[in-house]
Amino acid sequence: MNAVIETILRHRSIRRFEERPLTDEQIRTIVECAQAASTSSYVQAYSIIGVKDPEKKQKLAELAGNQSYVAQNGHFFIFCADFHRHELIGGLEGKDVLPSLESTEKFMVALIDTALAAQNAAIAAESMGLGICYIGGLRNNLPEVCALLNVPKRVIPLFGLAVGYPAQMPDRKPRLPFEHVYHEDEYDQDRTRLVEQLQRYNETVSAYYEQRTNGRRRDTWTGQMAEMLSRQVRMYMKEFVEGKGFNLR
Repeated sequence: MNAVIETILRHRSIRRFEERPLTDEQIRTIVECAQAASTSSYVQAYSIIGVKDPEKKQKLAELAGNQSYVAQNGHFFIFCADFHRHELIGGLEGKDVLPSLESTEKFMVALIDTALAAQNAAIAAESMGLGICYIGGLRNNLPEVCALLNVPKRVIPLFGLAVGYPAQMPDRKPRLPFEHVYHEDEYDQDRTRLVEQLQRYNETVSAYYEQRTNGRRRDTWTGQMAEMLSRQVRMYMKEFVEGKGFNLR
């Protein structure tokens, strides 16, 4: 076990931060660590928007579902899938790049590149003694987010990352069992075994919630997931993504 692994395994989402802004040096370090992440074919299909303006942060908090920690943190990063620069490159080099940029494959490249960069940023921040929380709620109202941040075509804000000095330290939520996630040589499709693993995990999660809430909750993970997935949310996304020039082919 080394310090990097210990940092990763200590992760938990922080939703309350001290009123203490990150320094410009901290911000630069986090972004440079994001840029050090692997990227498909050197494409680097992402951009990061840092939001310092308190009014913009407050508006983003409202757009994300009134999540206060979007406005109250040390710094707020927004990670965007970005092929705007690549469209410019096509014009600069005299090449027709649009069929490629509009493909499902390149859409996946942009999503993966952005996620890899963001996780590097998250680990870097946590290694500096900071806390983080990913904010997917920005996707509740992406047209408004894009307008607020002056985002051009071929750029999609995927999620935010609230970073700051923790003002809380919640318990770490138990993850799925190793044997349920890791398959060796082929995918294990034994339904009986998979269901047994899920049932054992439900017991672990229920015990976690019962202890955390002094007996007020005994949620199961499968119950949570079934309830969430039975509701249709952000169903505008396909049209929005296509309108941004992604995933058209």
